[in-house]
Amino acid sequence: MSDDHAQAFADALQHLEKSGDVDAFVQEQFADGATLLRPEVDQEVSGSDGARQYWQQYLGQFSDIASSFDRITGSGNLGVLEWTSTGTLAAGASINYRGVSLLDFDDQGKVSRFATYFDTAPFAGAATS
Repeated sequence: MSDDHAQAFADALQHLEKSGDVDAFVQEQFADGATLLRPEVDQEVSGSDGARQYWQQYLGQFSDIASSFDRITGSGNLGVLEWTSTGTLAAGASINYRGVSLLDFDDQGKVSRFATYFDTAPFAGAATS
């Protein structure tokens, strides 16, 4: 079950990166009280407004971005995405970075908790280039 949910989320994320339609992504993928975490900046947001803010900030870092998934798996209500993202930062530098996202799904298959962990070094390197 969670493999299907994780795959659907990965597909929806790739669509978001192409379309920029944050509202549709949040509405389709996230439960009303979902929590989203970015530990590298000590950010935790919740609810639809928090999810919208999270994904707007994500997209706002880039002039273009595309994620590919090396592994999509799950067990029970947990989904795991191992990914590589490649694109161009808003300031013009190229970026390529890797990470893992953990997703908890509710009984309707919507994300109730999203946490992402990634290598921040490429961002620091791009800032000094």
